[in-house]
Amino acid sequence: MKVAVVGATGMVGEVMRQVLVERNFPVTEFIPVASERSVGKDISYNNKNYKVVGLQTAVDMKPDIAIFSAGGGTSLDWAPKFAAVGTVVIDNSSAWRMDPTKKLVVPEINAKALTKEDKIIANPNCSTIQLVLALAPLHEKYKMKRVVISTYQSVSGTGVKAVQQLENEINGIEGEMAYPYPIGKNALPHCDVFEENGYTKEEMKLAREPQKIFDDRTFSVTATAVRIPTAGGHSESVNVEFENDFDLKDVRQLLSEASGIIVQDNPATNTYPMPILAHGKDDVFVGRLRRDETQPNTLNMWIVADNLRKGAATNAVQIAEYLVKNHLV
Repeated sequence: MKVAVVGATGMVGEVMRQVLVERNFPVTEFIPVASERSVGKDISYNNKNYKVVGLQTAVDMKPDIAIFSAGGGTSLDWAPKFAAVGTVVIDNSSAWRMDPTKKLVVPEINAKALTKEDKIIANPNCSTIQLVLALAPLHEKYKMKRVVISTYQSVSGTGVKAVQQLENEINGIEGEMAYPYPIGKNALPHCDVFEENGYTKEEMKLAREPQKIFDDRTFSVTATAVRIPTAGGHSESVNVEFENDFDLKDVRQLLSEASGIIVQDNPATNTYPMPILAHGKDDVFVGRLRRDETQPNTLNMWIVADNLRKGAATNAVQIAEYLVKNHLV
């Protein structure tokens, strides 16, 4: 299994390398790929050093799988070139997510839709992945009508420049700004760029992607996405209105039995999900489960996950695992 990681030197690329090793993915030849300025640099994978190669060199090597985390522009330009030589591309950017000809996959929910013909597979937005994983068992039983979500997203979701900005502010160092304002001691209701409707791209990803993943347009999602000064892990406050009523005990049981979910929900012991506890883990953590007492059939919940792992790298590797297990690559 010849595997390329495109964007191998970036924050998500680094975690992808870790996850491939941790999960014993059957890599026989590893190909680290990055921009021209990184070509020739040494990069570590599974205790061995590899030379970073450029995109055209990687295409010429015809990998079986290429996992992309190199930005939308790179994906639009290069994913088709990899696909043309038979490589299956799993793309972590937003480039292909809403393309009607491409699958948008969270393996626990809709991997069964994948076929050998799928040469470019989209990895959802980090905030979307943790949201839909928690909603999936509830939607199946109670049928969602409307979801209202506010996010509390870490600076690592923006990238290394934003992490450096936060560290600089903590240490009183003047430096390059990833955001238009300070992030330390602050909260920015501004994730990604603003669109014409007044929502940010991040908010519209949360509105559109769940419908595609569930292949269901009968429910709606509205979002406010906020950047907060945490180094890693995204949190979400979620209000879900269902068509059918629920019992909180049943909700807890459904979530506890769902693959990839850990319920942390005991107010008596101050047990609830927090990004500091989700760090480095692949599970999605759910808690603060309670009825919305202002209207019927409505649930409030709090969802937390490591955005670089299940929100990005781990989900992509899980897609690759499914492809291998089902002989689709």
